[in-house]
Amino acid sequence: MSRMTKQEKSWVFYDWANSAYSILITTAVFPLYFKAAAKEAGLAGATSTAYWGYANSFATLLISICAPVLGSIADFRGFKKRFFTFFFALGVIFTFLLAVVPSSQWMILLICYMVTVIGFGGTNIFYDAFLVDVTTEERMNKISSRGFAMGYIGSTIPFIMGIALIILAQQSILPLSVTVASQVAFAITALWWGLFTIPMLKNVNQVYYKERVPNPVSNGFKQLFITFKKIKLYRPLFLFLLAYFFYIDGVNTIITMSTAYGSDLGIDSTNLLIILFATQVVAAPFAILYGKLADRFKGKTMLLVGIFVYIIICTYAYFLKTVLDFWILAMLVASSQGGIQALSRSYFAKLVPKESANEFFGFYSIFYKFAAILGPFLVGFTAQMTGNTNSGVFSLIVLFIIGGIILMRVPESNQATQSNSITH
Repeated sequence: MSRMTKQEKSWVFYDWANSAYSILITTAVFPLYFKAAAKEAGLAGATSTAYWGYANSFATLLISICAPVLGSIADFRGFKKRFFTFFFALGVIFTFLLAVVPSSQWMILLICYMVTVIGFGGTNIFYDAFLVDVTTEERMNKISSRGFAMGYIGSTIPFIMGIALIILAQQSILPLSVTVASQVAFAITALWWGLFTIPMLKNVNQVYYKERVPNPVSNGFKQLFITFKKIKLYRPLFLFLLAYFFYIDGVNTIITMSTAYGSDLGIDSTNLLIILFATQVVAAPFAILYGKLADRFKGKTMLLVGIFVYIIICTYAYFLKTVLDFWILAMLVASSQGGIQALSRSYFAKLVPKESANEFFGFYSIFYKFAAILGPFLVGFTAQMTGNTNSGVFSLIVLFIIGGIILMRVPESNQATQSNSITH
């Protein structure tokens, strides 16, 4: 960290900041809290699960559709920071409201959660795009990887605090109900997210931009239309996005389905939480390692290495039987999960025209969001047809093979960047 500029450190710390939301609100605590609140209100389990699915789908769809348009507007001078701040404030305020709204008001809780999803997703569009403003192309792999590593490390602290509060409340060691302990965990999440975003708000500014025009909103739509018309000029970018769509779908599916997969193997919830925690800890140094190796062997090479590791993971999953097997699988995932995500971000940042970074990261966000559809369906369909969860996970190998083949056709980032500069 000492060798990084103030802007680089401030940008990296946002990964540390928003990681609390990812693990406590998206993954670990709030889904269970909402299910319990809905059950207490008399909703059937299937009904509350349906509402949970609808809420996630609608919020994700809304921010995904808006992403390229918002990005196109944010490319004008002074807009990127404003948009980042707006979505950040939206996310933090409504995350804090999760701690304030009574648990009996399950519908209001769900609406607040949807707004947090929009705030979190919207902020990340502009955060990712700020990578071109805070560092040089030569350092993008390193800085992006440090961001993911800081996120993994940072996520463990509020995670331990939140889970400890809930467990101590469950065992009556603390004079709190589980509901209140969960609400305190949500407040910790909002405070963590808000506090560690201050350096980003203070020190990071838009360096690459287009000069403002009289009607930035209508011009944003117009620029988006022009980009679509010139799509052939950005062939390396969209070829990469196509590869990214397939392999990141596989990565995300393994992350989101891991708990259900472990449960099917008979692993209890306590062990699953321990494995989840260990995965976060191990993933941090490996994310940094991927960044260093990418500087030596090129980012595209290391992305292909990451894809190959995931092919091994899918194959190993087919033969999975014991808790030890699941631990080995989790550590394999930890070895490449952060690296493949970090290098995807930095590789794409090198490909985009810097003055249009927000618009293109809007497309990046769409491909990331919609890459959460095919993988879970493939796992579910294969598992149902074969009656075997292992076969469902093994089927994801198709996504990694397709993604790898397409990625091999993408020009090296420096060649693609030269091509982009010529077309501009």
